[in-house]
Amino acid sequence: MKQLLFLLLFISSFSTVYSQSVKVTLSGTVKDRKDNKGLAFVTVALKNSGDKSFVAGTISNEEGLFTFTDVKSGNYTLEVSYIGYKTLSQAVSVGVLSTFLDLGHVMLEEDVTQLGEVVVKGTDGEGLNNKMDKKTFSVTDMVSQSGGSLLQVMKNLPGVTTDQDGKVLIRGNDRVTVLIDGKQTALTGFGNQTGLDNIPASAIEKIEVINNPSAKYDANGNAGIINIIYKKNKQEGFNGKIGMSAGLGALWIKKDNLPDIRPQYRNTLKMNPSVSLNYRKKNTNIFFQGDYLHTPTLNKNEFVDRYYDDGKVVRQQTKRNRNTNIITTKAGLDWNISSSNTFNISGLFSSEKIIDNGDEPFFNATLTERFRLWKFLEDELKTTVTASGSFQHKFQQPGHLFTIGFNYTFHREDEKYFFTNVMPTFTGKDAFKLLSDESVFDLTADYVKPLKYGHFEGGIKIRKRYIPTNMQFFPGLNSPIDSLAGGWANYNETIPAVYGNYVLENKNFELEAGLRFEYVDLRYSVNPDHPTYKSSGYDYVQPFPNVRLAYKINEHHKLSLFYNRRVDRPNEVDIRIFPKYDDAEIIKVGNPALRPQFTNTLEAGYKTSWQGGYFYAALYRKMDNATIARIGSTVPGSTIIYNIFQNAGRSHNSGVELIWQQQVTPWLALNTNFNVYKSVINAFTVKNLYPVPVTFKADRESLTSGSGKINANLRLSKSIEAQVSAVYLAPDLIPQGRTGARFSVDAGIKKQLTKGELFANATDVFNTLVIRKTINGAGFHYISHDYYETQVYRIGYSYKF
Repeated sequence: MKQLLFLLLFISSFSTVYSQSVKVTLSGTVKDRKDNKGLAFVTVALKNSGDKSFVAGTISNEEGLFTFTDVKSGNYTLEVSYIGYKTLSQAVSVGVLSTFLDLGHVMLEEDVTQLGEVVVKGTDGEGLNNKMDKKTFSVTDMVSQSGGSLLQVMKNLPGVTTDQDGKVLIRGNDRVTVLIDGKQTALTGFGNQTGLDNIPASAIEKIEVINNPSAKYDANGNAGIINIIYKKNKQEGFNGKIGMSAGLGALWIKKDNLPDIRPQYRNTLKMNPSVSLNYRKKNTNIFFQGDYLHTPTLNKNEFVDRYYDDGKVVRQQTKRNRNTNIITTKAGLDWNISSSNTFNISGLFSSEKIIDNGDEPFFNATLTERFRLWKFLEDELKTTVTASGSFQHKFQQPGHLFTIGFNYTFHREDEKYFFTNVMPTFTGKDAFKLLSDESVFDLTADYVKPLKYGHFEGGIKIRKRYIPTNMQFFPGLNSPIDSLAGGWANYNETIPAVYGNYVLENKNFELEAGLRFEYVDLRYSVNPDHPTYKSSGYDYVQPFPNVRLAYKINEHHKLSLFYNRRVDRPNEVDIRIFPKYDDAEIIKVGNPALRPQFTNTLEAGYKTSWQGGYFYAALYRKMDNATIARIGSTVPGSTIIYNIFQNAGRSHNSGVELIWQQQVTPWLALNTNFNVYKSVINAFTVKNLYPVPVTFKADRESLTSGSGKINANLRLSKSIEAQVSAVYLAPDLIPQGRTGARFSVDAGIKKQLTKGELFANATDVFNTLVIRKTINGAGFHYISHDYYETQVYRIGYSYKF
């Protein structure tokens, strides 16, 4: 770490850079000092402070209010003149944090009074913003991922990786909250993230990655927030875009099946037609976005070798051929009622149909004896409906806003599994049916007030979430299913919250300080006949502060310090009491006694930018209490492993992240990202209660890991651009074990047409991506390799009108 700090100081000493240009809105009110009344039709001019050249001019309205828009960062002089009054001059320095600034009252009188310096702040566009807490990426620029899913796009973003369960990780941590247009929905998960591989990238305009969220955001998600922004056209009249992409995956077999099971999926054909429509006239805008995603895949192809202390060895394969068909639509209305009031309403509908055909054979060490064959058919339908509405009032002063919003989400999970259990002496048939209906109501109110040296924002949020779940088991001959563990369970959560956030900036320092208070009341009611688990719940009132302090070394270099406290509350599926049998001998079960995980984060960031590029470095440390993790254990006389969520005590993660972006030549741009961190999980002891109590102890573990990415964007001609992306993930630490290294390369090319574009790309070009994992438990250990489908070749076309 000391060597890294020395390197950063060395770079900052020799970099030649230029400040980024941002645009903000500047406003104030001209008044007569004697009677304090607004002065109408006063001439107000903005001039460069150096050569006094004219930049912009305006006159005050009947109340004395004046406004300048699209003001770039820099130093200016404000000149106010009016017949009968002496001209007033005031220094104005435009900063880079707030998009609006209120100069307050400009008082005119006989004697000229020089007013104090004012700082106006704005935000960045694409890439890392000036506050160094958010990165913004355009999905259109991800040429190598066009036509794929949202998850595939995310894996190439700087600082973002994906794991073996299809989740995104920020700096190696999967505790990420995923928003759609700034709101949580069941489509992406209210607790842990979900469903990202089922959202078409064609529907998304841009992605925001927020490492250090302010108090404005929900406290959930210690790794950070990813905000998905859907497309919405703002052109006048009727316009739109239609597109079609097709792909082919699983072109060859990575690893052959174990004996006597059905073939793996090969040459899987994917299709993604999409349409985007927009009609804007005067004060009304109507929009519609529709996508259909057809994706047959070799979803899982995991080979596991289990070794037990008594000498027994079990070799198994879990092969899952999946057919997924998803329809997603979003529509809405934006209505500017007047210049001061705006009303928005939108709705989202998603229907995801999944059919899985799976085989899971179990053999001895030499593959000469098959102990068992577990075949399954999953038939699942997920339905999501979201309705949102908001009303915004704009006060006379620009940037002075009051917004109220309502969001309702309904999500149904209708899941049926049919199993065939082939044993040496008999064949049994088992089944289960799960029905879960989730309803979530959110009510919010937010207030923003520009100040003379920054702004203040505050608000409230009330959430009510209710999830009744029913599991029915249908055991067959000599059934291995625990049919007594079925029945009903109800999840009931209430969360009121209040927050305030203050931003201040002067010539050398920036300060952002916020505080969020949340009260959480969770009640989980369980079928009283369940053999292991009983009703449970928790409640708490907790503060979640955030602080950012920045020092401007000079115009070209900035150093920021961050602190925030966040929480990860267990999601309903984490505490769900029903065993899941998609793997017959490594069974996942929830834990109603699971409690929230609290995290404190410290970070220091440095950024310097120059013409055509920038360099960013961050040192960070995350400290977790009551770390949530799945813990595997066995019961006496059985080789079946039960993976159950537990609070595994304390852990921490310390690391460094480096980002370098450069326009190397007019035809080549590079974006590189390196993240190195050390993960430590302290010694812990937990007790898995299902199916019988078993105590598990683990010693302290630590490992240094990281990831590296490079994206090369090439402009081959005026209308043709290409992209090559390479990703490497080092071995990483997980509770009870480690994951192996991974490497993949994606590539794509795109041609701009007069009214559209044509593209072709490939993910995992060399078919090298394999998920490796080693797990160590009490009395056993196992090694797994998942050769699931990762290589897909796509072509696509879109037309704008």
